[in-house]
Amino acid sequence: MRTDTLVRVEGMRVLNERLGLVDAERFVTLILREPFDYTEWQRNLYNDLTIDELCDMAEATWKKAH
Repeated sequence: MRTDTLVRVEGMRVLNERLGLVDAERFVTLILREPFDYTEWQRNLYNDLTIDELCDMAEATWKKAH
């Protein structure tokens, strides 16, 4: 199991890579500023995607990691 520090560092690295420095900071600020239910957000995150689209995303993520 990774430490909290490692998870934070990796999370910021991924945010910076995907969003860029400015939007990554903006994302963190938005999360901290507003009442935010991560569990509820996660439940609804992919509601507009089909099963095939989700599978394609999962496969692309897996291929990128391996």
